[in-house]
Amino acid sequence: MNSPSLSRRQLLAGTAVTAAVAGFPNLLLGQGANNAKLKIGLIGCGGRGSGAATQALSADPNVVLWAMGDAFPEAIKSSLDGMKGFEGRMDVPAERQFSGLDAYQKVLESGVDVVLLAAPPGFRPQHLRAAIEAGKHVFSEKPMAVDVAGVKSVMESTKLAKQKGVAIQHGFCWRFAPGVRELYGKITSGELGRIYSVYGTYMGSPPKPLQPGMKKDAGMADVEWQLRWWNNFEWTSGGPLLEQAIHTVDKVAWAMGDVAPIAAVGNGGRAYRTDAGNVYDHYNIAFEYPGGVICHLGERQYLGCHTEVVDRIYCEKGTAVAPSTPMVLGLDGKKREWVYRAPAGMEQNMYQVCHNEFFASLRKGEIINTGEYMANSTMLGLIAREAAHTGQRVTWEQMWNSTQDLAPDTLKMGDAFPVAPVPVPGIHKFA
Repeated sequence: MNSPSLSRRQLLAGTAVTAAVAGFPNLLLGQGANNAKLKIGLIGCGGRGSGAATQALSADPNVVLWAMGDAFPEAIKSSLDGMKGFEGRMDVPAERQFSGLDAYQKVLESGVDVVLLAAPPGFRPQHLRAAIEAGKHVFSEKPMAVDVAGVKSVMESTKLAKQKGVAIQHGFCWRFAPGVRELYGKITSGELGRIYSVYGTYMGSPPKPLQPGMKKDAGMADVEWQLRWWNNFEWTSGGPLLEQAIHTVDKVAWAMGDVAPIAAVGNGGRAYRTDAGNVYDHYNIAFEYPGGVICHLGERQYLGCHTEVVDRIYCEKGTAVAPSTPMVLGLDGKKREWVYRAPAGMEQNMYQVCHNEFFASLRKGEIINTGEYMANSTMLGLIAREAAHTGQRVTWEQMWNSTQDLAPDTLKMGDAFPVAPVPVPGIHKFA
C-alpha cells in the first residue's frame, strides 16, 4: 500500500530528522554482542502490556524488565504482581516505576534498550515518535493510531527509524500464528488461485462491563475519567473496529497481498450500548479492491449473541478458513483438502513467536521495521470506520488527504475534554 504525501502531526514536532539521525541507538547487537543484557521498558501496564512483557522475558534469557510506565500507579502494581516465574529478571524498583501522562518519557530516559508500547492506541503515535527519537528498539501493539493525523505521524517515525537503524516490531499477532501463516502463504503465493472475495468476522463481547461502573465521580476531570474507561471513547481507543477487530481488518489486508484498496462503504451503530461513551458496538463493511474483489467485515460487541472470529477467503481452487484449525475446503465447501498439522516441538503461541523472532533478530544485528505495514493496516481500519460513521463511500485517496485529528497531544490528566457526539451517518462529516 503506497500512501500519498505525508505530513507531520502538528503537535508531535520534535528534533529535526537530520539532528536525530546523529544519535544512533545505544543497542548495537550482532558482531559478538549476543550475550548483552537487554533492558526492557514497558509503557502501558494493562493486560496486553503485561502479556508483552512476559513474552519478552520468555523470548531471551538475557532480557530484564527495567522500567515501567502507566497513566495510573495501580496498573503498575497489578502488572508486577501478575508476572511470575522471572526471579532476578524483574529489576523494577520504585524509582523506575513511573505514573502519569509523562511516564513514557521517564521510561525512555531510564536507560532501557527496548520499549514495549501497549498504552491506549490514542497515544501510540506520540510514544512511538519519542521512542524512535530516543534511539530505542520498539515492539508496538496494534493499532498504530486512532486517526489519520496519527497514521501520518507513524509513517514519518517509520522513516526516521530506518535512518537511525532502530527496529519496529508489530503486534498484529495472527501474522505470527504458525498455522495461519502457512494458510495465508497458500493464498498469497497463488496456490489457491484467484481470490473471489473475503468475509472476516470479529463478533464477541464488550471488553469491559459497560454499566453501571462508567459514571464519572464528582470532582474527577474529563481526561482522567475517559482514560480509566478508554475502550469507550474514540480518541483513546479508536472504537472496537480499530482496537479489537483490527486483527480481522489486518487479515483482509494480508489476504489481498497488502495492496491498497480503492474505497470502502459500510454501516454500523450503537444498539447494545447505552453508556456515556461515543463508540459504536457493531459494523458491517465492504472494501473495494482492484480486480472487482469485494472484502467484507462483520464486527459486533454484544452479550448473549452468537460469537465467532473467522476468516473465510473464497478462492478459485477452494475456500481458506482460519484462524481456528486453519484449513482449505474444496469447491463443495465441505471436503477438507488441507488442514494444518503443528510440527512437533514448534512454538504455536503467536504472541510468543512474535517476541521470539523480534529478540532473535536483534541478537543477529538484523533490524525489523514493520511500521509502514502497521500504519497501512491501521488506515484500512480507519477507512472502514469512517465509511460507516459518515454513511458515504470513502476512497483511499480521501483518507490520506484527510486532516482528521481526534484530540490534541497536550491534554493533561486534570483537563476538561467533553465527549464528542456519537457519529450519525448522513450527518457526521469526515475531516
